[in-house]
Amino acid sequence: MPVSASLVSRVTLANAVANAAIVVTGGAVRLTGSGLGCPTWPRCTDESFVATPELAGHGVIEFGNRLLTFALTAVAIATVVVVFRSVRRDLRALAVIGFLGIPAQALLGGVTVLTGLNPWTVAAHFLLSMVLVAVATILWLRSREPGVGQPLLRRPFLLLVTGIAAATAVVLVIGTVVTGSGPHSGDPEAGRTGFDPELVSQLHADVVFLLIGLTVALLVALYAIDSPARVRRAARDLLVIELAQGVIGYVQYFTDLPVALVLLHMLGAVLITAFTARLVWSVRGPASELPLTAPAEPATAVG
Repeated sequence: MPVSASLVSRVTLANAVANAAIVVTGGAVRLTGSGLGCPTWPRCTDESFVATPELAGHGVIEFGNRLLTFALTAVAIATVVVVFRSVRRDLRALAVIGFLGIPAQALLGGVTVLTGLNPWTVAAHFLLSMVLVAVATILWLRSREPGVGQPLLRRPFLLLVTGIAAATAVVLVIGTVVTGSGPHSGDPEAGRTGFDPELVSQLHADVVFLLIGLTVALLVALYAIDSPARVRRAARDLLVIELAQGVIGYVQYFTDLPVALVLLHMLGAVLITAFTARLVWSVRGPASELPLTAPAEPATAVG
């Protein structure tokens, strides 16, 4: 017997929250200097799978974050199970992608540890997490509707939404370069990219301005036409998150990167990813809705 739509929605929401939460806890590992709290992988030490007293607090923090991967895996498996037991075949690909991302993340995390927190593998680890957050967000949003319908906007608007998604991706990529060039390496022995932190921070800020500009342009255009409310809300909420993230970014830069603000900035990156995914989702209506841009049917003469 197929599972209910409400159960699918609840489980996929838990999956989205879990994917976001593990990014934030991973940030806490880095910001406390616990990135090599467990100095090897898959064991915590050469002799033990768990943290030992000799590793002190850093070992506990890093091992605790590894344990959260098992919780995330359980949620991802539950997501696959309920989706495949539902009538929603259109959700299966997203559920499988989300699940396969977990072992990929575990392996990439192992490479990150074994390479001594190489800044480029750390960046790849974070960026893969952002992909999984986006996939989990769209999966949950789609689960709340009967199916995927036709585009609700004309092509120029769809291209602008695509541009916003691309700009978000560039912001995230350059953001990892900024982090890999700054002081928060995750461990005193970890390497840095070698780039000038001030230079890459300025480049990051420039792309953020581009992203905000594109989002403002989309929002103004949406209010200028009879656009669907769901798309307007998605664009508006994304702009609010972008502005808040920009403020946090500037404050943390001019206050020498305090740990609390950097962690809040990482949460902001997760939210921007999720809200960008929501914007991309919003431009296609439910299967039961007609596209806003569908041509009107010709009137039929009566008489």
